[in-house]
Order: sequence, then structure tokens, then C-alpha cells
Amino acid sequence: MVTTLGWLYLVGGTLLFFFWAYGIVSFVLDCKNKFLPAIRAFVVNRRRRKEESERESEREETERQLY
Repeated sequence: MVTTLGWLYLVGGTLLFFFWAYGIVSFVLDCKNKFLPAIRAFVVNRRRRKEESERESEREETERQLY
């Protein structure tokens, strides 16, 4: 027969496992919905700025060659 202390141990372990699993799921969803899109946007903006600066430098170079 399970004692009161045994029941408290089982209930406490179940609660701790529930919050542990909830924390892991929340972290994964945060990564998927917040951090990954932010990283993607950062990379896209960085590439766009790099391409823009290359185009600008090419335009300046062609202007120099014309004059």
C-alpha cells in the first residue's frame, strides 16, 4: 500500500515533470516563432545591404571611368 508520503512524491514528481516538459515545449516554440524569423530577417537585411553597397560602388566606378 502506498503511503501519504509516497502519494506526495508521485504527485510532486508528476507536477515537476509537467512544468519541465512545458518549459521545453515553450522554448522550442519561441525559437521557431521568434528567434529563427529574427535571424532570417537579419541575414536577409545584411545581404541586401551588401548587394546595395556593391551596386553603389560599381556605379561610382563607372562614373569615374566616364569622367
